[in-house]
Amino acid sequence: MAYWLMKSEPQGFGIDHLQQRGVALWDGVRNYQARNFLRQMQAGDQALFYHSNCKVPGIVGLMTIVKGGYADPTQFNPEHRYYDPKSTLDKPRWTGVDVEFVEKWPEILPLSTLREMPELEDLPLLKTGSRLSLMPVTPAQWQAILLHKPSA
Repeated sequence: MAYWLMKSEPQGFGIDHLQQRGVALWDGVRNYQARNFLRQMQAGDQALFYHSNCKVPGIVGLMTIVKGGYADPTQFNPEHRYYDPKSTLDKPRWTGVDVEFVEKWPEILPLSTLREMPELEDLPLLKTGSRLSLMPVTPAQWQAILLHKPSA
């Protein structure tokens, strides 16, 4: 099993959207490095749900990968904002995964707190200039984050 951190803007697709749907396609990733991470994801992997581009960015909950990387169907739809005319059914360029809601935390674990945790010094999220929408998390980083999970 692997661990991941996956970022999304709460106004577009936040933890509440996932909670309502239960299971959803994580689509729209259009960065090659992030796409390659999606291709590594397997059913059973665990992920932190991170709200970005908002007043207080941070981790808001947990989800599970329930279907590993497969062709993101939005790349084939000319009316979709993630359409890619260079992508073909034979050679899809973009990947999606299905995620399942596990838990919404009672409070956000803010980026400011994550920056103060020495166990996370190598977390790509905290590196200057890192803008990836998803990234691997080591087992030690995962445990450190869960130890700081807000409680009700």
